[in-house]
Amino acid sequence: MNKIITHIVYLSIITASVFLSKTEASNTSKGNQMDKNIKQITVKDIDGKSVKLADYKGKVLLIVNVASYCGYTKQYAGLEKIYKDYKDKGFEILAFPCNQFGEQEPGTNEEIKNFCSSKFDVSFKLFDKIDVNGKDKSPLYSILTDNEVTGKADIKWNFEKFLIDKDGNVVARYSSKVEPTGKELISAIEKELVE
Repeated sequence: MNKIITHIVYLSIITASVFLSKTEASNTSKGNQMDKNIKQITVKDIDGKSVKLADYKGKVLLIVNVASYCGYTKQYAGLEKIYKDYKDKGFEILAFPCNQFGEQEPGTNEEIKNFCSSKFDVSFKLFDKIDVNGKDKSPLYSILTDNEVTGKADIKWNFEKFLIDKDGNVVARYSSKVEPTGKELISAIEKELVE
């Protein structure tokens, strides 16, 4: 009798283990599908208000880490141009100031906002200053820099760009050297806007 009970308990444990393994595999698979999607993220804008990135569903996004005192800062002009050219077609730019590269974004949010407005007449959305690398990396940048589309490399410098499709999926990554008004980026934005 004891052998039968022991055998039943043993089979129950094995069955439970197999079930849990399958459940974990299924959850991991679902997790992998979400690891390039930014919809679940909430961020703060430059005025400290919470913004759910899910609210951008249906829009093509370009996410950029920006700085005021960088050799690439002049790209603000190009970003503003493409924003004006495509905003009525469902395109948004989300700019995240960051001071991690040569301390080229030392100002407060208010100073950054004033700089962007006065120097480049920026009208696209600016967000709270964040870290894009390291232990305090923003959850948004954890997704942007660790997925099967863009790989696992850290941000190298200011003005790296990430293209996001209408469903919140990361679809491409562009180095700082890629000009906002260049053919490579414009073609990719146009392609996403018609899909």
